[in-house]
Amino acid sequence: MAEAAQERLSGLNIYYDNRFSRQAVKILPGEYFASNSATMIVTVLGSCVAACLRDSKNKVHGMNHFLLPTDYQDDNYKYGAPARYGMHAMELLINDMVRLGADRRNIQAKVFGGGSVMGQLTHSNVGEKNAEFVIDYLRTEHIPIQASDLLGEYPRKVYFIPESGEVRVKKIKRLHNTTIMDRESTYQRKLKEQKTRTPFDLFNAES
Repeated sequence: MAEAAQERLSGLNIYYDNRFSRQAVKILPGEYFASNSATMIVTVLGSCVAACLRDSKNKVHGMNHFLLPTDYQDDNYKYGAPARYGMHAMELLINDMVRLGADRRNIQAKVFGGGSVMGQLTHSNVGEKNAEFVIDYLRTEHIPIQASDLLGEYPRKVYFIPESGEVRVKKIKRLHNTTIMDRESTYQRKLKEQKTRTPFDLFNAES
């Protein structure tokens, strides 16, 4: 039985998606969501990455949306301080899925994002580092990557459909405003402001 679906959705960005004719939850930078109900998960990615995880046997799925900080002198993104932010984002999602009934051994992944869309962060190749991190993490944890759409120059809108595990990606080739970049820039500033604190404060879903 799906665990109190409406209670889990409380405080999140919920909307009715006309394109898919169904309820959806939209996650923002720094957020994640897991469910054992038929809730579609949606996000919009620039330089950030999202991992769409699914245990098809136990019918649990989830998605996160995260960005590695770029202001560390340590360039070792696989094992240094920046990677701990990504590791925590992944573990929060996986642990929540397990709590909902997933078996970590059954989880499979599809990963997206890491575009070169934030001019002020281009010098640090932040999108490339995010993409490299998520692939390395999943391989290290022996979570199979079924599909990926990473890097490039366009933002992406990602729709994760739980029943089939299908992920539909729409590349946004024409931006009508700066909302995507503004959200990621704000998120990056928050990471910088909190860099002296434990990363375990950074990835809780916000209302």
